[in-house]
Amino acid sequence: MAFLAPLRELDHAQRHTVLASFLGWTLDAFDYFLLVFVMPEVAREFGVGIPAVTFALFLTLAMRPLGAFVFGRLADRYGRRPVLMLDVVLYSALGFACAFAPSLSALLVLRALFGVAMGGEWGIGASLAMESIPARSRGLVSGLLQSGYPCGYFLGAAAYWLLFDHIGWRGMFMIGALPALLVLYIRRAVPESPVWQARRAAGAPRSALAAMRGHWGRFAYLIVLMALFNMFSHGSQDLYPTFLKTQHHFDTATVGALTMVLNLGALVGGLAFGAWSEQVGRRRAIATAALLALPAIPLWAFGGSVLLLGAGAFLIQVMVQGAWGVVPSHLNELAPDDVRGTLPGFAYQLGNLLAALTATLQAWLAQARGGDYAFALGAWIAAVAVLLAAVTWLGPEARGVRFGARAAEPAS
Repeated sequence: MAFLAPLRELDHAQRHTVLASFLGWTLDAFDYFLLVFVMPEVAREFGVGIPAVTFALFLTLAMRPLGAFVFGRLADRYGRRPVLMLDVVLYSALGFACAFAPSLSALLVLRALFGVAMGGEWGIGASLAMESIPARSRGLVSGLLQSGYPCGYFLGAAAYWLLFDHIGWRGMFMIGALPALLVLYIRRAVPESPVWQARRAAGAPRSALAAMRGHWGRFAYLIVLMALFNMFSHGSQDLYPTFLKTQHHFDTATVGALTMVLNLGALVGGLAFGAWSEQVGRRRAIATAALLALPAIPLWAFGGSVLLLGAGAFLIQVMVQGAWGVVPSHLNELAPDDVRGTLPGFAYQLGNLLAALTATLQAWLAQARGGDYAFALGAWIAAVAVLLAAVTWLGPEARGVRFGARAAEPAS
């Protein structure tokens, strides 16, 4: 297929780097979405309502900026590769520990700590991949990397479908230890970012404050942009299994199957719009995907059968993750070299913080309307899609910018 040509141009080491970055985000998302599937069961065991359990999602999202900043600064200082390995081990261990939470309070603490580790992975993995590949490959690789998120959701749905009735919600979290095996692959096959190595060889990196001089307005813009992006994705994903179980009363197999269909759409969208952005530009690809989500809402939220709901879930995630597929390249191209390990991930996760109450607000809205999750989900996505398209179109773009230009300049 012609649009896959940029992947065929990558050398052996670059392919390993892209694969490791993709798997890091896939498995991070897998651990995150395990809770999404079992919220009703957790609520019953601890004797609380579903909105109380959704507070765990809020804490995970709210703590991600801290992880993005801490791990990002470590990656800018000590390299992308070793810090990525540390991060993967931490989020795997914390996901596993959730299986042994004796109370909701303990689970909330563990999910908050998990959020710190989760917050570090995206920025490091994206910068490692984007700095290791040719500029012409960024669009497609961006879509591939971001497709790790729906892949993780897909794996979570498959695990829920196949295993939940046998191992329960605590057993689901025990599976969260598996991503730690990725560290062995990174250690064996993935080299350090050549841009980071060149910058280090050129001398001590500038401080974060020096590197950000003249870029604070852009940083603020990116936070707002990423808040809308996270309202878009989490608003279409986090409560969808709960919607299917509580409003449609579907069984485990049906919920799992529909969620996997949803994530197949996300994979298609991320790859297609990521690659397309290399031709039409980052802003146009994002805005187009966001607006095309609008006609999919009636099927996705109000479809009257499993078939219609499945079609809607597939189509809306083509658009939601289509827009997201452009994000890794877009944010990394807008970031200065000296803070590329920190800035994209930190802006992403601060936006996540602003969007962290998405699931809780949707649950409250649904309960205020007598448990009408369809209305809560549909109204939310319609509003956010329009805002995301507008804010993206009014913002900057740096498609194809050269990475490492400062490090490559001769000393004067």
